Formats: sequence, C-alpha cells, structure tokens
Amino acid sequence: MSSTPGPAPGPPGASAGAPYPGAPYPGGPLPPHGAPGPPRRGPFGIEASPPPPRPFRGLLAFAVVEVVFLGSSFLLALGLGDVDSAGEVLLAIAIPTILAALTCVVWSRVFGSGPAADLGLRFRWEDVGVGLLIGIAGLFVTIPAALAYLYLVGPDLTTSVGVAFAGIRTTWPVALAVMVGVVVVAPVCEEIVYRGLLWNALAHWIGNRWVVFVLTTAVFALAHLEFLRAPLLFVVALPLGVARLLTGRVTAGIVAHAVNNFLPGLALALMLVGAFPAV
Repeated sequence: MSSTPGPAPGPPGASAGAPYPGAPYPGGPLPPHGAPGPPRRGPFGIEASPPPPRPFRGLLAFAVVEVVFLGSSFLLALGLGDVDSAGEVLLAIAIPTILAALTCVVWSRVFGSGPAADLGLRFRWEDVGVGLLIGIAGLFVTIPAALAYLYLVGPDLTTSVGVAFAGIRTTWPVALAVMVGVVVVAPVCEEIVYRGLLWNALAHWIGNRWVVFVLTTAVFALAHLEFLRAPLLFVVALPLGVARLLTGRVTAGIVAHAVNNFLPGLALALMLVGAFPAV
C-alpha cells in the first residue's frame, strides 16, 4: 500500500481534489503578499520548492510613478514648446499618463508579484456590468454636484484639459482621437495608478478598506493639480472607488471611469470641430 498522502480535505460536502470556496488555488483568492502560493511540480512530478516571497514596495513604486509622470510631462513641455494643435496637446497629455501606468505594470513584474496581485488587474466579465451600473448611477450624483459647484465657484471653474484645448480647432479624426484619450486611455491608466497601485500599497499597511477608499480618492483628486476643482474631483471619484471596493479589481473602476468621462469627452470632441461652443 502506498504511503503517499492524498490531497488535503476540503470542507464537508466538497468533492475530492476539487477546489472549494475560499481555497487559495485554483479559482479562489490570491494568497496574501509574502504567503507561499500553490505547490509547483518539477521534473517527473516531484514537488519543487516555492520561490521566496517578493515584498511589495507599493508606496516606493507610487513615488517612482509620480516622478515618471511629472518628469515626462516636463520634458514634453520643453520639447514641444508652444503647442498649437490638438494632436500636440493630446500627445503632451496622453504620453505621461501612459508612461505612469506602464511603470506600474513593469514595477509589479520586476519587483513585485505581478499586476494581478499588486495592481488588482484581473479581468472578469461581471466587472463590466458592475462598472456600467455604478458609472451610470454615479452620474446622478456627479452631474448635480458639478452644476452646484459651478454655481458656487462661478466661471473660474475650468479644467486643465479644457484650457489646454481652448481655441483649437481640428478635424474629426483628431477630435475622435482626443475623445478616445479622454474616455479610454485616461480611465485605464489612472485606475491602474490610483485604484490599482496606490490602493494596494495603502491596503498593505492599513487594514481598514474604507480608510484606503477615502485616502486614494483624496490623492486622486489632488494629483490632478487643479486645486480649485479638488473638492468636485473628490466627489466625482467616489463611484470609481466604490466599484473597486465592491469587486476588489480595477476593471469595474475603469468601466465606471469611462462612463464618467464619456460626456466630457464627447463635448470636447464637438468643441474641437466647432460643432459645440467653447466653454
């Protein structure tokens, strides 16, 4: 009779060898940072030693990401000089944002446990539905909040993107590219940085997820460097954090962010082709 031990038993009612709810592998949640993963099989089926845990230096990574973003923005400003076309403005805004998100992904692969564990970058189809639902529901909060804040602050309430494109007219292809940048590129990259990297970095040190939710929302609002709009940006970002909070992944937040940015992106595209008055 073989003395090889069988698989670890699951809860009562679970079939032998099948994953059960809460099991770390497969199908269950990822193991916490520093915890060993599932056993690996080497040659001839012999169990191999698990790799040593890789510490998650999320706050250091976030600082590096911010340096990359600000540094690339400064270098582009020097290189482009006085931008006078929509394409140049789009490049000046999009390139630093994309580089920041790519830095998150590269850092997690080189120094961390990968984008799924460190950034919450795991796709689930149900996240699309959750993101759409929360994004649309959030409009019933953010649109009245924007109108009320505009009434209180007055015409001084402008966006940096709106100011950058002010007075510029272009063709429909370029205008649509700008809209894609606002509705797709910005939500993907910003969610990876703030509700991905920063969220998990703070969660590594702070046990209360509601505190993490509030802190990441506040940092997101302040990081736009539009301090007059910071209170409004905080309110606008609340549904995005709720999507991340409910699913534990950034996919739903990306979808909710895209829903939030759709109307401003469309208005900007129409303004660039002269079909909508500049504001």
